Amino acid sequence: MERSQINEILEESDRFIRSFGYVMPPFAYWDPDQMRRRTASDAASIRDNRLGWDITDYGQGRFDELGLFLFTVRNGSAADLAAGRGMLYAEKIMISRKDQLSPMHRHNIKAEDIINRGGGKLVLELFAAAEDGSIDDAARVSVPTDGVMRTLPAGGLLKLDPGESVTLMPGVWHAFWGEGDDVLIGEVSTVNDDLTDNVFREPIGRFSTIIEDERPRHLLVSDYDSWL
Repeated sequence: MERSQINEILEESDRFIRSFGYVMPPFAYWDPDQMRRRTASDAASIRDNRLGWDITDYGQGRFDELGLFLFTVRNGSAADLAAGRGMLYAEKIMISRKDQLSPMHRHNIKAEDIINRGGGKLVLELFAAAEDGSIDDAARVSVPTDGVMRTLPAGGLLKLDPGESVTLMPGVWHAFWGEGDDVLIGEVSTVNDDLTDNVFREPIGRFSTIIEDERPRHLLVSDYDSWL
């Protein structure tokens, strides 16, 4: 992806999020120089826990068809999770555009609530995992939806209206997209590790390769290793 495209998506996404009354935390609006200064002194946890902007086309160069906008608002650490105490949770706000696919994947560690916060329908395609962790093409899959268990056939589509949510436990395979309109999505989960805890059905990347055609408006979490 070109940096100019990413900068444009950042602006569009911020407007979309604000249209639902959700306001981002102050560090969302730091420019790269502010981020560098603050994370070197009093805000290192932003860098270390990878809080912030995340825009991905999964390395495929087709963001409108295959991609996702994310912002990690808060996140604990792997050390806390291993100790079983401390900040064991994470929160994200995301945007799935109309008919924009977030591809089939599962997590080894993370359990997550996926919440439709507004816009169109959020559609999830779900599979159970086989004993070896691969997709079970035959088994039915059961998931809690706002306290009510739902059971679907393998590859069944779960459609969530605004206000509805689903809990996905580790191992549940899922892909999702917006239907009818763009969708604002909330995610509440155990500690999030996008570097190691995403298992994709297809051999694709989690982060985008960026062509630097202009200066970044804000850094992405994938920029932190090189910029900070």
